[in-house]
Amino acid sequence: MTSKEKILKNIKDNNLVKSVKLPSYENFGIKFENKFETFSTMLESVGGKALIVKKEELDATIKSLYPDEKQIACNVDFCTLGNFDANKCDDAHDLKDIDLAIVKGNFAVAENGAIWMKNEKNRHRALYFIAQNIVIVINENELLNNMHEAYEKISFENSGYGVFISGPSKTADIEQSLVIGAHGPKSGYVIFIKS
Repeated sequence: MTSKEKILKNIKDNNLVKSVKLPSYENFGIKFENKFETFSTMLESVGGKALIVKKEELDATIKSLYPDEKQIACNVDFCTLGNFDANKCDDAHDLKDIDLAIVKGNFAVAENGAIWMKNEKNRHRALYFIAQNIVIVINENELLNNMHEAYEKISFENSGYGVFISGPSKTADIEQSLVIGAHGPKSGYVIFIKS
């Protein structure tokens, strides 16, 4: 037997893999006693704010937050503040003058303050990033604990554009100093609608 064969035999004899039961993935991920409070804290840490309002108070709430905005794009059915239809524009560059985008979010994640945005009725994905300010509207029942729960809700069957957004535009590249509104919305609110 050559020395190579001896070495390989010793490796084979001593490389015993034990059969170990895989861990359970049930109840995986952190759970929060007060999901809204956690979400709100996470969102505020990155420059956004979260509110809970009744459906009929949505227009008045947004108007109080943004009283002077002129061009408002809105794709939330029960909000009447929209005066600019972004879907009628053929070129996303034509959205550059939008002061406020009021958009529908699918669900939110308390763990990191992120909102899943996938709206097939929204023609231009740039709407989320080109407006000066953004308000994301979500049903309060769509607030999840963690990203594990979030990935269970995402359907990868029907591919298309979807993105997690957390608050307004920001960067901390230079000297790790947080700058809000660097390359997108300069302010962001997430408004949960009471069930």
